[in-house]
Amino acid sequence: MPNKKTVFIIAGEVSGDVLGANVMRAAKNTDFIGVGGQNMIDAGLKPIFPMSDLAVMGLIEVLAHARTLKKRIKQTINAILKTKPDLVLTIDSPGFARAVVSGVKKSAAGQKLIADGLKFHHVVAPQVWAWRPGRAKKYAAIFDKLYAFFDFEIPYFTKYGLETIAVGHPVADNVLGNYHQKNTRGKKIVALMPGSRVSEVKKILPVFQQVVEQIPNDKYRFIIPTVETTDAIVRSAVSKWTVAPEIISSTARYNLYEKTFVAIAASGTVSAELAMVHVPAIIVYRMNWLTSIIGRLLVHVKWVSLVNILLNRGVYPELLGRAANAKNILNHFHNIADNQQVRRKMIAELSAADKLWRPNDDSVGERIAADLF
Repeated sequence: MPNKKTVFIIAGEVSGDVLGANVMRAAKNTDFIGVGGQNMIDAGLKPIFPMSDLAVMGLIEVLAHARTLKKRIKQTINAILKTKPDLVLTIDSPGFARAVVSGVKKSAAGQKLIADGLKFHHVVAPQVWAWRPGRAKKYAAIFDKLYAFFDFEIPYFTKYGLETIAVGHPVADNVLGNYHQKNTRGKKIVALMPGSRVSEVKKILPVFQQVVEQIPNDKYRFIIPTVETTDAIVRSAVSKWTVAPEIISSTARYNLYEKTFVAIAASGTVSAELAMVHVPAIIVYRMNWLTSIIGRLLVHVKWVSLVNILLNRGVYPELLGRAANAKNILNHFHNIADNQQVRRKMIAELSAADKLWRPNDDSVGERIAADLF
């Protein structure tokens, strides 16, 4: 048996934690140390600090946690230099990943590791086709290999010499073809998806409360799946609502999707999950006002939902910033819930996107694991 390899792996949020765990399980004769959540810990990760310290998003939100992030960046750099891994694998969390890799490369000890063969691979290509295209060149200067989700992303990076491989969208491995919309009896289910980051959950829950209180609860029941980083916050908040939603673990969300009549979801990976199960949904996102203004100035795409981007049309209605208010959400909700023609058209368009999510039968985790060394 060949010598066991060591990978220093970093995931800063829930979707990266799930993918990281899949890579770890598929990788043979390999030890993993680094940063991840419970999924990666269950797969054998030796964590150096809680993943929740990195689960922030937005310019103002990141600035508010700058001291913690700076401390964790330094701690991670030192851990890599001490561990002397064969490979550093970073999953999403681009700001943190770039800071860590750059810090390792700038140190004399890091340069010695690189001379001895240390490589840096990154999973999830930045959306340079949407905003800040100059990031492609920066990624090529930092990483040795990039694992993108879709073929159309590859040329943006290979033109700068960065080896880039399209591995498909990881959500498709667990969802596409395995879960289907089912008819249910009784009250129709409305799934409320407030996100996985503490900052976004705190902003969107008050809006969800207003929505729930204006939808007749004799016809609908409300369910919120929560992740480990937000469970306590969600439970505390909804305990004060006049109509309290049922709370379930995020691990049960796919079964929830199969029974969901309409979902109201924070923008993010969950919108791709919902699309793959063909769940009619409304995508919302509330952010700090300054972050919102900066985003409007810098982003050059019409959509934030991946299914809308892939199909280049507004399959899912999107309500961002100030538009993510109860009145607008309710208008879209009743349009989807009460108009069968609108509902059927949305489901048909979601079905048309199925072929775009996954290139072949191998899982994303298997494809990445097979390519690490």
